[in-house]
Amino acid sequence: MSSRDVLKSAATSASYNVLLQVVFRVLTFLLNAFTLRFVSKELLGVVNVRLTLLYSTVVFLSREAFRRACLSGGTEQNWRQIINLLWLTLPLGSLWAFALGSVWLWLLEAPDSHSVPHYAPAVGLFGLAALQELLAEPLWVLAQAHMFVRLKVVAESLAMVARCALTAVLLLSAPQLGLYIFCAAQLVYTGTLVLCYAVYFLHFLGSAEAKRMCFPLHRAGELLPSTLNGEPAVNQKLARLTWSFFKQSFLKQILTEGERYVMTFLNVLSFGDQGVYDIVNNLGSMVARFVFLPIEESFYIFFAKVLERGQKVRDQRQDNVAMAAEVLECLLKLVLVIGLIITVFGYSYSDLALDIYGGSLLSSGTGPSLLRCYSFYVLLLAVNGVTECFTFAAMSKEEVERYNVAMLALSVSFLVLSYFLTWWQGSVGFVLANCLNMALRIVHSLLYIRRYFEGSPWAPLNGLLPSPLLLFALGLSGVISCLSEATFCCDRGWLFRLVHVAVGAGCLLGVLASVLLSETRLVRFLHAQLLSRYTKKET
Repeated sequence: MSSRDVLKSAATSASYNVLLQVVFRVLTFLLNAFTLRFVSKELLGVVNVRLTLLYSTVVFLSREAFRRACLSGGTEQNWRQIINLLWLTLPLGSLWAFALGSVWLWLLEAPDSHSVPHYAPAVGLFGLAALQELLAEPLWVLAQAHMFVRLKVVAESLAMVARCALTAVLLLSAPQLGLYIFCAAQLVYTGTLVLCYAVYFLHFLGSAEAKRMCFPLHRAGELLPSTLNGEPAVNQKLARLTWSFFKQSFLKQILTEGERYVMTFLNVLSFGDQGVYDIVNNLGSMVARFVFLPIEESFYIFFAKVLERGQKVRDQRQDNVAMAAEVLECLLKLVLVIGLIITVFGYSYSDLALDIYGGSLLSSGTGPSLLRCYSFYVLLLAVNGVTECFTFAAMSKEEVERYNVAMLALSVSFLVLSYFLTWWQGSVGFVLANCLNMALRIVHSLLYIRRYFEGSPWAPLNGLLPSPLLLFALGLSGVISCLSEATFCCDRGWLFRLVHVAVGAGCLLGVLASVLLSETRLVRFLHAQLLSRYTKKET
């Protein structure tokens, strides 16, 4: 597959993943709004923080390193060895589920059994759901490596719909089940994922399409672990790279879910406050998850396939490096523009958004302050996602090892900052600690990118320089939106709220017009990689 084809596939994957994340976030958004009417804040805190943290930790630590290592090369590899390596995620996940489940049951403070019953069985069932999802890991990597972008969208969409539907039905028909409702929904979600991938590959292997594209596997049995005649069972180079990424993923998980670890292990917030914080957190990070995360995942694959890991710029194919530099610059500009828009408008519309979503439960207290802080944090998330996806794709094994040390320092500093800032500012302190650590990660990645392209004719970091017209439009929109909030929002009735929304819509149109006028290179990139593809399909 040529580098141009890889770029097109990555762009298509990103667009499909954005669509998937939009569907996921909209469903989650509606489900949370629905759930708030039926369960207590305490139960939401246990499910959305305590149990979800157990599930995500087991899954992330068991598979993240394998994903990054096995997607680093091209498709022309010994896939039998890779399949064998990927199946190690299951026993590793079993060890993590047992170890972490024991901690969750016997070392952490259990919730009150009257307000939140069935806690112990719920821990076991969420651990089981994590192991069930790991069954699909070899199939997921195969699909990603061969750019089966629609498969992921269909599988995860069906799984999400099944989970949301079951949750809604059980909340309406049997609310007394409590935590069992969310356990059943999580098991249905992971089971649907596994079923979709299994059905697809059972149908695909041996088909005419598989033969046409020279797919490396031919029978369903080759998807299972097997011995190889005269060859090692696993690729030793990939195994060592996996170990390097594993050490890094452990630290990255602490940084990604750090505030939940602090809440869970240090008890700085009650379960009710944790529930409110998690709802605001999900609302604040919605755009980051359904726009920035798919871009990061898809273009990590692009950079990993186009660039030679650990090689200097002058030792690689110059056309590939030029393409990677251009894509990196345009991606940086894209996420920066989106992040700045969210920061500017998020500050003035946080109170209104929370009042509409959850009423006084969310709009009173620290809710609006939390969401305003998240508006700035989203900007940092946007830049960090793109810079790190390039950095991790280009780093050598030795550089990954050195970065692990930096991640360890960041993890320790983050935990310390989270504790003290939370003691000082409450739940807002979690967001402030995240902002500081994210800024440090961005600085590290920017320094690496500058060194990587030093002495070459490319300067992709120019993507972080907004045009003066765009900055002026954003600044003016921020001032007008703040004045509108003070004048019309949010306790003067729905008519005044609609006026506030109309003012924001007009300002947003002005900002988008400034982007079209001043960021012409970004507009051409988006048209070439996304819009032109759909135009061709229509014609």
